Amino acid sequence: MPPPIILHMGARDWATLILLAILWGGSFFFIDVAVGSVTPMSMVLARVVIAAAILLAILKATGRPLPFARATALPFLVLALFNNAVPFTLFAWGQQHIASGLASILNATTPLWAVLVTHFFTADEKATPLKVIGVAVGFAGVAAMIGGDLLLDIGGASLLAQLACLGATLCYALAGVHARRFRAMGVPPMTVSAGQLLASALVMLPLVLLFEPPWRASAPTGSAILAIIGLATISTALAYILYFRLIERAGATNAILVTFLIPVPAIALGALFLGETLAPRHFGGLALIVLGLAAIDGRVFARRRPATTA
Repeated sequence: MPPPIILHMGARDWATLILLAILWGGSFFFIDVAVGSVTPMSMVLARVVIAAAILLAILKATGRPLPFARATALPFLVLALFNNAVPFTLFAWGQQHIASGLASILNATTPLWAVLVTHFFTADEKATPLKVIGVAVGFAGVAAMIGGDLLLDIGGASLLAQLACLGATLCYALAGVHARRFRAMGVPPMTVSAGQLLASALVMLPLVLLFEPPWRASAPTGSAILAIIGLATISTALAYILYFRLIERAGATNAILVTFLIPVPAIALGALFLGETLAPRHFGGLALIVLGLAAIDGRVFARRRPATTA
């Protein structure tokens, strides 16, 4: 029988959750700085190589399983495509044309896609009526945000960038379903993280050599180099470690609360250091997405119901 889900987190768990939101929110800031002088796929390659090296070193130092088993090679490759290579590249390309804060808001739609993906591709996570309502409300928020661009700039870079970010979040949801098999295979979460990042590096290297060869690129700025290092070490390697530690302590149900918080530091960093401003419709869309996520999470509504006895 699986352990019960913990609904109340301690101060340490909340501190980890907030720190994780800052780290992942900061990734949009780092990407925005880096893509100013580094091409998207090259930036992704550097990100996954550095992060993979860090996690592999930690696995080796702590005696944990390394991701080199032949049976996991193909599953790691599939996970790398849907959880790293494709979405990281789409966000990097998209943030060349839209604000980092807007990208973070669109990133918050991942659980909306997850409800749909798990409903159609799993047997044990079917959508409930409340989740369906949450998805509808959340995507109404997306429509409110990109509706203006659809009418005023159809086919423009801003609209395509927003659609690219939405495509990236769909990839994340598909990756979540695929990742379920690693638990059945007995692969520890940190080993999964290292394996997917290593596979992502192997995928991105030939793509960079083919489409963005370094000998044709201009030298990156010092700020771009620092941003990539921060993106790889802080917002990828360290963030994965904290995320899985939070899951172990507080459960996956509580860990998903980070989705609500990520846009806050991302928007703040964009406004403070990048001079970004968002339109009122973006904040209205964010409000609807958060409301939809709250419905999907269900706990806010559950606490308002009368207490019942078993």
